[in-house]
Amino acid sequence: MSDDQPARPPSAGLVDALEVRRNALVGVVAGIALAIVIYLVRVFELAGPVAGSRRYPVVGPEGWFLILGFVLASATALLVAAALTLVTAYRATREL
Repeated sequence: MSDDQPARPPSAGLVDALEVRRNALVGVVAGIALAIVIYLVRVFELAGPVAGSRRYPVVGPEGWFLILGFVLASATALLVAAALTLVTAYRATREL
């Protein structure tokens, strides 16, 4: 038995073929844009005042909504990038 691991093909070709970098960039832009719009609507109450009063410990409402905006942007970026990569993979299989 040998301790050598078998050579694996480089994954850079797959990453390039699926346009992962471009898809990730589009996802990040979409996520940030959505988070900014939602943040502006909620914090500046563009859709009208929120009924009732709540307490927001430690960082206040703006801080909590910034944190939620980051989570929304991250999740949206991941979802958009994954969807675009799947579409690219589907199109690549159709061309073969």
